[in-house]
Formats: sequence, C-alpha cells, structure tokens
Amino acid sequence: MTDPLSQFITLLKPRAVFTKGISGAGRWGVRYSQFGHPGFCAVIEGSCRLAVDGQAPLVLEKGDFVLLPQTPGFTMSGFQPVEPELVDPHVAAANAEGEVRHGTRSGPASVRLMGGYFLLDSDNAGLLVSLLPAQIHVRGVERLSTLVRLLSEEAAEQRPGRELVLVRLVEVLLIESLRLTQTPQAAPGLLRGLGDARMAEALRQIHANPAHPWTLAKLAKKVALSRSGFFERFSRNVGVAPMEYLLSWRMAIAKDLLRSGGMTLEEVAARIGYGSASAFNTAFSRHVGQSPGRYARADAIAAGAGPTST
Repeated sequence: MTDPLSQFITLLKPRAVFTKGISGAGRWGVRYSQFGHPGFCAVIEGSCRLAVDGQAPLVLEKGDFVLLPQTPGFTMSGFQPVEPELVDPHVAAANAEGEVRHGTRSGPASVRLMGGYFLLDSDNAGLLVSLLPAQIHVRGVERLSTLVRLLSEEAAEQRPGRELVLVRLVEVLLIESLRLTQTPQAAPGLLRGLGDARMAEALRQIHANPAHPWTLAKLAKKVALSRSGFFERFSRNVGVAPMEYLLSWRMAIAKDLLRSGGMTLEEVAARIGYGSASAFNTAFSRHVGQSPGRYARADAIAAGAGPTST
C-alpha cells in the first residue's frame, strides 16, 4: 500500500541545504524575523529558550530537535532577562560560514546547537507545508541527533556527491521527525490524520489511487464509517474536508507532472482521474488560477528551458 508520508516528501523535493553551528553564553538573546524556508535545529549540549511566534515557548535541552516548516519569526535566548538582538535571517543565511556565537564571546558556552534550513524545489511547497504543524518538537531521539551530526559533517566538507548526500540526509531527517509526531495529539493536518488508524487508511486509499472516482460514500465505506461520521472525523483530524483533500492532492500531482514535462494534457488528466483534457483544464484553472498549458510554459521559461507546447 502506498505510503502518504513518502509521497509527501517526494513532492516537496528538498534541494539545497545549509547548516551552521550556534552557541550562546552569559546574557544573550536574538530575535529573528520571518524567514519562510523550512528551518531546523538540534541541541548538541546545554539548554536555552525558544519562543516561536504563535506557539507556546519551549525550553530546549540536549538531544532536542525542532523543525519549523515555514520558519515564522522567533526568539532564542538564555535564561537571563535581555533585550534580544534583532537579526535578519536572510542576511544571516548569506553569512552561514563558521559557528555563530551569541552573548559572551569567550569562555564555555551554555548551549551549543546545530541549526539549518533547506530549500524546496516544488510549487507545491505552500500546499504541502500547510498540512504540517507550525512547530515540530521531538525530545531525546538519538536517531535524529545522529542524522543532524551527519548532516553537519557532510556540509562542512567538499567531497564528491556532497549535494546529493545532503538532500538525501534532509529527506531522512524530515521523515524521521514527521513520523515521530504522527499521533492523534498532533495539530490538525496530515500527521494527525496518519495517527488515526481509520483516517490513515482513507489517506492511503487516496494516495494509492488518486485517479479512482472517489466519493465521500466510497471512502467512508473503506474505513467502515457512516458518511457523516467519516466527514466529521476526517475534517477534524486532517484539517480539510475529504473531497477537498483529494482535489488538492490531485492538483499537486498534476503540477508536478506538468513541471516534469513529457506528458500531454490528456495523459495528465487521466493520471489524476479526469475523463477529458477539458474537464481537467477547467478544474486546474479554477484551483491554480491559470490553465495547465500556461502553467507548464511559465515553469519551462522560469527554468530556462523555453516554452513547450501542451
């Protein structure tokens, strides 16, 4: 059976990866403005405070891992009162060489972290990231610490195959962190849906065969629930209605196929369950805001490949 989480990561297409060491000592605090790209950090030693906009503040300890799918503004500090230094994350990202030290410059650090971010080579990033919690916090999982260490070691060297290894490590890091928060207690979204056995089965059915003529009744029958019970439970756990999720997933696949090229509109339409190119054109235009042909040509031009006929 198809694994929705694997498809999710595949469509996100992480590419360039950047990491750096961060340490703090004495009285220190930094305030980062919104960044937008997925960011992460792992605590190597010591502890500190983290307050992400819109989330409950955290005390981070050795072995903790935090993933911010969209990296809103946040404040990181020690435990003494301080007016945080304002940091532009785009400027900081451009100067990512070496360890960044906050607070007292000399002497032992009270906390050491490995921080980083990655870029997503996908027009589906906004849709897919919206299905994740705004903040993912995992405590004391050695596998994640090991992956972050391997990531930082690889980033520090210029060995053959470096970029491919970094991307693969980030993919594994994403899967590990996401599967650990795949619980009924997660915020509404894909992870909470996968944490509910019946909703996970419905998601697997959708992902395994997006071209199937699914209806609310057919999906409800697959998981042995009434239509109303299934609709309420799916919407509560995943955060969107079942048929809305199906449409969004079909359009995500369509955009990926159009970007890849090599398929006619009729072939793309059939792949995601539309009986004709015209029906697909209407649905895609309504959902995306432009026709499939224009979308494919615009992407080809942006990629430097020139427009293609569809």
